Amino acid sequence: TKTILKCYVQVTGMTCASCVANIERNLRREDGIHSILVALMAGKAEVRYNPAVIHPAAIAELIRELGFGATVMENCGEGDGILELVVRGMTCASCVHKIESTLMKTNGVLYCSVALATNKAHIKYDPEIIGPRDVTQTIKDLGFTTSLVKKDRSASHLDHKQEIRQWKRSFVVSLVFCIPVMGLMVYMMVMDSQMSDAHTHHNMSDEEMEALHASMVLEYQLLPGLSVMNLLSFLLCVPVQVFGGWHFYIQAYKAVKHRTANMDVLIVLATSIAFVYSFVILLVAMAEKAEVNPVTFFDTPPMLFVFISLGRWLEHVAKGKTSEALARLISLQATEATIVTLGPGNVLLSEEQVDVELVQRGDIVKVIPGGKFPVDGRVIEGHSMVDESLITGEAMPVTKKPGNTVIAGSINQNGSLLISATHVGADTTLSQIVKLVEEAQTSKAPIQQFADKLSGYFVPSIVAVSVVTLFAWIIIGFVDFKIVEKYFLGYNKSISAAEVVIRFAFQASITVLCIACPCSLGLA
Repeated sequence: TKTILKCYVQVTGMTCASCVANIERNLRREDGIHSILVALMAGKAEVRYNPAVIHPAAIAELIRELGFGATVMENCGEGDGILELVVRGMTCASCVHKIESTLMKTNGVLYCSVALATNKAHIKYDPEIIGPRDVTQTIKDLGFTTSLVKKDRSASHLDHKQEIRQWKRSFVVSLVFCIPVMGLMVYMMVMDSQMSDAHTHHNMSDEEMEALHASMVLEYQLLPGLSVMNLLSFLLCVPVQVFGGWHFYIQAYKAVKHRTANMDVLIVLATSIAFVYSFVILLVAMAEKAEVNPVTFFDTPPMLFVFISLGRWLEHVAKGKTSEALARLISLQATEATIVTLGPGNVLLSEEQVDVELVQRGDIVKVIPGGKFPVDGRVIEGHSMVDESLITGEAMPVTKKPGNTVIAGSINQNGSLLISATHVGADTTLSQIVKLVEEAQTSKAPIQQFADKLSGYFVPSIVAVSVVTLFAWIIIGFVDFKIVEKYFLGYNKSISAAEVVIRFAFQASITVLCIACPCSLGLA
């Protein structure tokens, strides 16, 4: 008996059904080709061939001669060089870039695509050089957790409930402490505006202005150098820094540990520098028993954390909505099937309940009223009405009798049916639809690939610009102090010129970090 093997060919350049017919018609004429089935939507051809007469590379060449692009795909089996993973711990586009760039540099990895929205990675590799355990270990070494996508195509990786709860909690904590901070800021802005008006209209001297400023409730010094305003700002900032920023610090630590930088690193840098700088300035002012209260940045971390945690929360809510339809599709799949053994005259000899993954092509499956069809098949006995609305959208049930085809996931209504399985596992119509939707989410437009690549260098660039800004203003300040004096709001003669220059340089440097935190590239 001649051996018949099966191969898959990726076909590009097909535009309509006539292209499909053209390929199928021409290849059927070739010696050694037993059958061919071309899927336009998937851009894939399934070819059954005699290896003694023809081989997959020659089949691909025949398709190319017809004017289409064709490459031989790996057979869909275990250890075939294709790996699908669920990757946890990704927060932004730079995480995606880090995984993809690291894997593509790894010897033996041929292709890698990571989707942030679905938390999935699709990797193609050469099993002669590298194995699936090596690939997963490489991703784990970058600080992420991985797990294999189960064959039952579980929708658990599409569930964003944990992340939604996590970022909602972070946002609420940040908001609770941010509102009083914003209140203090508004109060100070109003009072400063009133004082400015008084200075303009009543020609008050600088000494009188300082006295009026010191008389404000929030500017009252509890200790020399420690005002009510700075103490309240510090007390409100600490809980946000610890509890509101907890998740940011964990992700930033993982990134730095593996010598990479993502948006979390930028956020943590901006808030930590602002907090530490303000705390040190406050301690110095108290040590010097300063009469003038120092300008601090305790308002920066709460406001930054509240907006970014809100953004992360809304992002995961949006991801959840995006994945909801796909999760519902996956949930339509049956989990078990009833396999029966028939005797002469279709007499039922035995039946057995098995996992749907164990159903083989040619098995006889019994489907009772109200049950889901576990696989695609052809009715061999029984009459019933079947709800196929999940595929066709048709609300009215469809009559099924011997010889009719049924679709996996559709619901049997009023009569028992015996069907012969024709398409099982990943070959069922429902599985193919789920796969196409997931592939559509995983595939990237060229501009998205460019943005992901760019975002990988975004954070280091911002940090570099921030450092350059710091040193640039220090140099400018010591060369020509008048430039800094012009831009340093609330400059007081009692503060030394060197201190003013250092403070202003830090302000400018921190501002560069803060305004870059939302990462417009990643959001777009």
